[in-house]
Amino acid sequence: MLKNTSLTTYISILRGINVSGKNIIKMEALRNLYTTIGFYDIHTYLQSGNVTFRALATDEQMLEQTIEQYIKKEFSLDIPVQVMNVEALKNVIHNNPFLKDETLDPSFFHVTFLKIPPAVVDLKAIESKKTEQEKMAFSGKVIYLYCPEGYGNTKLNNNFLEKRLKVTATTRNWKTTTALLQLAQETEIL
Repeated sequence: MLKNTSLTTYISILRGINVSGKNIIKMEALRNLYTTIGFYDIHTYLQSGNVTFRALATDEQMLEQTIEQYIKKEFSLDIPVQVMNVEALKNVIHNNPFLKDETLDPSFFHVTFLKIPPAVVDLKAIESKKTEQEKMAFSGKVIYLYCPEGYGNTKLNNNFLEKRLKVTATTRNWKTTTALLQLAQETEIL
């Protein structure tokens, strides 16, 4: 491990790996790939493409493209990747408007991360798909969801939002989102 304060800690989230037996990438192979790219202090969380790492590079879009290219070359898969620094993920968590409502159970919170801000948002059409109990809030490149009937039952799923917004997205539950921040913060102090 390289001990260097000029390294920046990042979180990368991959869309659609190890879901329903498709786009299989073992976490050990993913960590090895990140090492090959030249990243440091690499940690994965769960089997769904959540990685914290440190890098000298500071251009998140370039990091995304590099990881996507290496995945394509190594695994022959076109996997969208989103990269953010620790401060960006802290802001995502801190800005969740549902945290202020103590009547809501955080185990039903989800965050949909958008690759880019959508050019057009037909909020009325999107909200027409939510149930009476569901809640949704937009904030730049993030959509906060509250799905008390379970994410597997909502029509506000990742595929629907991608189709409506015409942007690539990936969704994580609240537990994963907060765990990634904790893992990234622990990586920063290594």
